[in-house]
Amino acid sequence: MSIQSTVEPVARLIDELNKLPGIGPKSAARLAFYLLRRPKEESQALADALVDMKERIIFCNICFNITEEDPCSICQDQSRDRTKICVVEEPLDVIALERTNDFKGLYHVLHGALNYMEGVTPQQLKIEELLKRIANKEVDEVILATNATTEGDATAMYINRLLAKEGVRTTRIARGLPMGGDLEYADEVTLSRALEGRREM
Repeated sequence: MSIQSTVEPVARLIDELNKLPGIGPKSAARLAFYLLRRPKEESQALADALVDMKERIIFCNICFNITEEDPCSICQDQSRDRTKICVVEEPLDVIALERTNDFKGLYHVLHGALNYMEGVTPQQLKIEELLKRIANKEVDEVILATNATTEGDATAMYINRLLAKEGVRTTRIARGLPMGGDLEYADEVTLSRALEGRREM
């Protein structure tokens, strides 16, 4: 079934759902027709949740994680170890690492990974902001927890080169994660071991 053969409101919804990561045209169509069959109240609740998220969620001005208050609760927490910063690609990675209850330091969210083929350059990531955070000399270890992908490795190596000039100890989480795997999909035990087994870069 082509989108062109579908009535306009449904075709528009399929088109919007198709823009979501991991959602192809067929999945988008299934979701659209599922929502079409559900009561109007459920669709309204979904729409309200999306609008509410966009209106209330902001980025922490320190670590760039998602939050409702600025700075975020992690950055505000005085019991956290402020000498360690764990660098991750996305806010979902913070959630995954926090589930382990092993890391008690702070975070820094890059909002992506270097990918020159896709036009993602260092200037589009929160790398400059990371350098400013370590300039106060309070941080003595930066843990690079980017994903075990080509892009994640390239990002980690790029940041490591920059931090080497600052004299900050830089470590990389261990390869308990499969190549090409994202942190958000790893279980707590695997993540704990990856943190514990981090190595110098």
